[in-house]
Amino acid sequence: MDIFLQQLINGLVLGSVYALVALGYTMVYGIIQLINFAHGEVLMVGALTAWTVAGGLSDTFPELAPWLVLVAATLVACTVSAALNFAIEKIAYRPLRNSPRLAPLITAIGMSLLLQTLAMIVWKPNPKPFPNLLPVTPYEIAGAVISPTDLLILSLTAILLVLLVWLVNYTSLGRAMRATAENPRVAALMGVKPDVVISATFVIGAVLAAIAGIMLAMKYGTVQHAMGFLPGLKAFTAAVFGGIGNLSGAVVGGILLGLIEALGSGYIGALTGGVLGSHYSEIFAFIVLIVILTLRPSGLLGERVADRA
Repeated sequence: MDIFLQQLINGLVLGSVYALVALGYTMVYGIIQLINFAHGEVLMVGALTAWTVAGGLSDTFPELAPWLVLVAATLVACTVSAALNFAIEKIAYRPLRNSPRLAPLITAIGMSLLLQTLAMIVWKPNPKPFPNLLPVTPYEIAGAVISPTDLLILSLTAILLVLLVWLVNYTSLGRAMRATAENPRVAALMGVKPDVVISATFVIGAVLAAIAGIMLAMKYGTVQHAMGFLPGLKAFTAAVFGGIGNLSGAVVGGILLGLIEALGSGYIGALTGGVLGSHYSEIFAFIVLIVILTLRPSGLLGERVADRA
């Protein structure tokens, strides 16, 4: 039972990170029908930027409180990631908006590889330790342990999800986003500026990705230029799992994917004597994904597309 509870906590923490990144995928797809495969690299840039800022502040102002260093690093990382994603949309995607869908897809993959290469040049390819900016003493809950970093991830994710729901459903920007997603031409006739809305969507997704990248860096204690590829792929899987284009689906898909991965690598790994352990955690998630998409191609919460006359 304690193994199950521990893996349940691990799955919720991991799923929270996947949900934040998946929201970026699903928001962009919901508005312009584009899969931004460079989204994982935006996460990576945010984490490496935070590592640079945190290290610089700690060296320059050693008396500065660690939580202030974390806040400053997060703000700078979010700003850099937002500017990067804004530039990616304007330079790489906007000129191809009316092109065949294969063109922006190839561009997105190329942008992902380009950002990885540039990050490897700027920050060097070797993994770098992320500083401990929070207490490391874990808390025990019914035989399971949860660290202050895990508590921060869970609480911050919940806050961000509430803020995003409020933004989309109760603000003028959210109404403009929903109108643009429904029909950008009609929305433009009603006074909405689709280009501004699309850029804002990319910026919001970049902020969520940067925070998720910092969370992963704090949890695993390391950053590198390729750290965004696998979380980005899993977050895209979570978005498809829950229903691409559906915000609730992205959250549900991310949480479920994290739980499946954690239970598969820990609980099932323990039952098999370590034969199926953490090194094969991705197997469980993608097997379930294949099963779900075979039975329901639109995802768990995806809307069924009506037949057009």
